[in-house]
Amino acid sequence: MSNEKKKSVHWVDIAVDRVLREKGDKELYTCASGITPSGTVHVGNFREIISVALVAQGLKERGKNVRFIYSWDDYDTFRKVPKNMPNQELLESCLRMPITQVPDTLGNEESYARSNEVAVEKSLPLVGIFPEYLYQSKEYGASKYAEGIRTALEHRDEIREILNSHRTSPLEENWWPISIFSEFTKKDTTTVIDWDGEWNVTYQCDETGKKSTLDLRTAGQVKLLWRIDWPMRWAKEGVDCEPAGKDHHSQGGSFDTCREIVPLFGGTAPSTFQYDFVRIKGGGGKMSSSSGEVVSLKELLKIYTPELIRYQFVGTRPNSEFAISFDLDVLKTYEDYDSCERIYFGVQEVSKKREDKEKRNYELSQVGDVPSSMPYQVPFRHLCNLLQIQGGDIEGTIGMLGDLTDEQKSIIRPRCICAWNWITTYAPEDFRFALTPVSEVQPLTDDQDKKLFTSLIELVKTMDSMEEKPFSNGLYDVAREVGVEPVELFTKTYRLLIGKEKGPRLASFMQSCTAAKVLPILERAISQ
Repeated sequence: MSNEKKKSVHWVDIAVDRVLREKGDKELYTCASGITPSGTVHVGNFREIISVALVAQGLKERGKNVRFIYSWDDYDTFRKVPKNMPNQELLESCLRMPITQVPDTLGNEESYARSNEVAVEKSLPLVGIFPEYLYQSKEYGASKYAEGIRTALEHRDEIREILNSHRTSPLEENWWPISIFSEFTKKDTTTVIDWDGEWNVTYQCDETGKKSTLDLRTAGQVKLLWRIDWPMRWAKEGVDCEPAGKDHHSQGGSFDTCREIVPLFGGTAPSTFQYDFVRIKGGGGKMSSSSGEVVSLKELLKIYTPELIRYQFVGTRPNSEFAISFDLDVLKTYEDYDSCERIYFGVQEVSKKREDKEKRNYELSQVGDVPSSMPYQVPFRHLCNLLQIQGGDIEGTIGMLGDLTDEQKSIIRPRCICAWNWITTYAPEDFRFALTPVSEVQPLTDDQDKKLFTSLIELVKTMDSMEEKPFSNGLYDVAREVGVEPVELFTKTYRLLIGKEKGPRLASFMQSCTAAKVLPILERAISQ
C-alpha cells in the first residue's frame, strides 16, 4: 500500500491505524459486530455493520489477514412486540422467551429471529459485505460457552463490584451473572437458587414453582447477562475491533463496564470507536427495532444503488449523526456521488485536499473493484424526467440516451430502477408528472391560444435538430410574436403537456420528450 494511503485522514484509515497501534502485529485480526434480531434490522443497525466492514477492508488493504464476524444475538429475551409485526396477540404470548423460540408470524422462516436475520443476510451481499455469521442461540445451545459461564460464576463477587461502581443503586447480594430459560415454560422468568462450585446450577421456575438442576456442559438454557456475555465473547473470539453506539459508549455505560470485566476471562477490550444515530429525513429521532419505526437496508436499496448507500456511510464520520433522505434531497445525494466520481477520474478539478478526501470516499464506496475508467453518468434528476416522459418504461428510457454499449446500459439500468421507485413512492407531488394522453387533450377555444400554439408547433417541428439554447430563445420569440408574456406561454404549455402549472425547465423538457411525443398533443389542442 502506498505511503499516501497510510497517511490518509479518512476515518476508516484512522480506525485501522488505531487497531494496529493498540493490538500490534498479529497473524489474524478479528473485527466484530452484532445485533439482537428483536425486530426489523434497520439502517441505524447497518451503520455498525458497514463501519466494521470498512475497517476490515482497510486492514486487508494493509495486507493483513482479517476475520469479520457478525453475531446474531438471537438467544436474547423477546421483550417487546414491534408495532410493525403481524399477529400481535401471538407475539405477546411469547414475551420472555428466547427470540429463536418465537414463531415467524410472516410464515417464511422457522422462527421470528430467523426471519429478521434472513432479511439482512440477503441484503448485505448486495452492498459488498460478507461477514461470518455466528448464531448465539446455537453457541449457547451447544454449551460452547460453558467455560465462560463457569468463569463468570467464579468471579461473581468481582463482577458485581465492577457493576456497582457504575451504578447509583447496588446490586443485591444474591445477584447472579446468569439468566436461565425455564425448561417448563421456555421463558426466563426464573430464579437462580444455587451453584455447586463446579458445573451444576439449580434454579426455580417462577411460573410453575418447579425446581431443576442443570449441567452447564450439556444444558443450553443458561445464558450470561449482557454486560458479562459481551466481554466473555471478546475474550473467546479474540476480538480486536468492535465499535459501539453512543449509548454504549456513555460514561459508565456497557463498554466501560465490559472493559473492566474482560480481564476476568483472560482477554482485553477491543479497539473501538463510537457511532451515532442515523435518522430518516422527515422522520426525526432514533430508529428502534422494538418500536417498528424503522427503514431497512432492503427498503433503502429500492431508492439508492449499493454504491450510493456505501457512499453516504463512508463519507460521514461514525460519531456524527446524519440523515438519509427519501425526499428531494435524494437528488442532491446522487449529484454529490456523481461529483465524487468525476473528481476521482480527474474529470472535475478541485483542491488537492478535497481531491484526496473524495478519492478515498469513492474507493470505499465501490462494491468490488474500483472501475478502471470513468463510468457512464446520467444526472439523476434528468433520469427522473426521462422516466416520467416514458411512463416508467426503463428500456425505453435507456433508448432515449442514444447508442449505449451493453456495459453502459448495465451501469444505468439499476439507477433507472431506483429513480422510478423514488418517483412513484417518495417524490413530492409537484415533482411528478405524466404526459397528457393525446386522446384526453381538449381542443382550445380561445383564438389567441390557438395562434400561440400554432406558432409553437412550427418551432417544435425543428426542435429535435436544435441545441437547447437556440430552442429556448425560440420559445421567447414565439411569445413575443403572439404578444404574450413568456411566463404565460410556459404556464399554458405545461398545462397542456402535463396538466400542471409548472414543471421541469421547459426547453430541455420538451426536447427530452422529442417532437414525436409533443406535436400530437399540440396539434390536437388546435384542432377544430
